[in-house]
Amino acid sequence: MRSLVTGGAGFIGSHVARHCLDLGHEVVVLDDLSGGFPDQVPPGACFVEGSVTDPDLVARLFAERRFDYVYHCAAYAAEALSHFIRRFNYTANLIGSVNLINEAVQHEVRCFVFTSSIAVYGAGQLPLREDMVPRPEDPYGISKYAVELDLAAARELFGLPYIVFRPHNVFGENQNLGDRYRNVIGIFMNRILHHRPLPIFGDGCQTRAFSCIDDVAPHIARSVGVPEAYNTVINIGADTPLPVNRLAELVAGAFGVPLEVERLPERNEVRHAHADHAKARRIFGPLATVSLEDGLARMAAWARRVGARRSPPFSNIEVSRQLPAIWQS
Repeated sequence: MRSLVTGGAGFIGSHVARHCLDLGHEVVVLDDLSGGFPDQVPPGACFVEGSVTDPDLVARLFAERRFDYVYHCAAYAAEALSHFIRRFNYTANLIGSVNLINEAVQHEVRCFVFTSSIAVYGAGQLPLREDMVPRPEDPYGISKYAVELDLAAARELFGLPYIVFRPHNVFGENQNLGDRYRNVIGIFMNRILHHRPLPIFGDGCQTRAFSCIDDVAPHIARSVGVPEAYNTVINIGADTPLPVNRLAELVAGAFGVPLEVERLPERNEVRHAHADHAKARRIFGPLATVSLEDGLARMAAWARRVGARRSPPFSNIEVSRQLPAIWQS
């Protein structure tokens, strides 16, 4: 089994690639290192540095490797920032995906596995279920939903099998701690390593269900061997939401430091989001779960080992109106 894992030097992709190797796949990782690191590519995978937005590179890889499966994990997953980088967002997350879908159709790939997001739902009745009509509220969610629709169209016309996962608020080892625009747990941990307060937008009562990577990546990797998963959309992740204020307390506790918070103006975001996972349980059986406290402890230990990271501000802001002040420095 030959598999392409895009974003395999990044967070979710590196874990999916590792689990694919454990399942006996030959794995090629494609990553442009914009948010990943070469040392996160799992041993045994072939690493190709490049972007899914490069159609010639993508075409050459498919022609040379003849992939059986594609796991498309590469994305710039900054929901709130996507309002201000619309062109970049749609190029990276939509056009890059289309390049892969084109080649998957041409080369008759056996299954295309796509990591979407619960951002496609927007604000709606909770818990979020796969049978709800998506109403994404930010360009990131719009781009993810557009890829889902394109995969359904490719299935209808060309017979391309697909599996769509909608993970949410995933955390764990290999997350990019230096990214200031996304991944609240990574941001909190990096702030602690820099001896700085934890930034919280608004009153901190917004809620999310935070999902340990080990509750997500193994199911994505093995899904190609589960016929019931084909040609469907599956929520994957944790069940229990909690407020960001409480999350900050738990992250500080994982490091054994006093909680210090920096309050920031409220931003435009979905206030409450958590998903129903009954469908995932029907398809995959009982889902093993890592407690939030245990997952945070493991990630904190890893973060101490790799150390604090810094990343430059996003250099191509396209819309500056209403850009949060914290992102302007």
